[in-house]
Amino acid sequence: MIWGWLAKALLAGAMIAAIAELGRRLPTVAALVASLPLVSVLGMVFLWHARPDAENMARHSEATFWYVLPSLPMFLAIPWLLRHGVSFWAALAAGCALTVVLYGLMRLVAPKLGLPI
Repeated sequence: MIWGWLAKALLAGAMIAAIAELGRRLPTVAALVASLPLVSVLGMVFLWHARPDAENMARHSEATFWYVLPSLPMFLAIPWLLRHGVSFWAALAAGCALTVVLYGLMRLVAPKLGLPI
């Protein structure tokens, strides 16, 4: 069990390291690779391997879609803050804080809208 977990962690870490290295040379290409839902796809593969249940996978995939939406404004807030003189770490913290707030709002609003999260 620990070996499977370690393999998953190493794979995810290698993906992040590769994107960071690519970003040093080709930032736009690295952004494209980072925007791909690689972690979500790998997560679904690992989940399917652990529990091959179509309904469970459908719920997981659909909830993932709805949770991606509140994370998107962070990718507009950070560059806006950086271009207006805010330091990288402060902009990153503000972007993350914005995402946390929007996740909280999603958790409050989603049941009222009948969203499956």
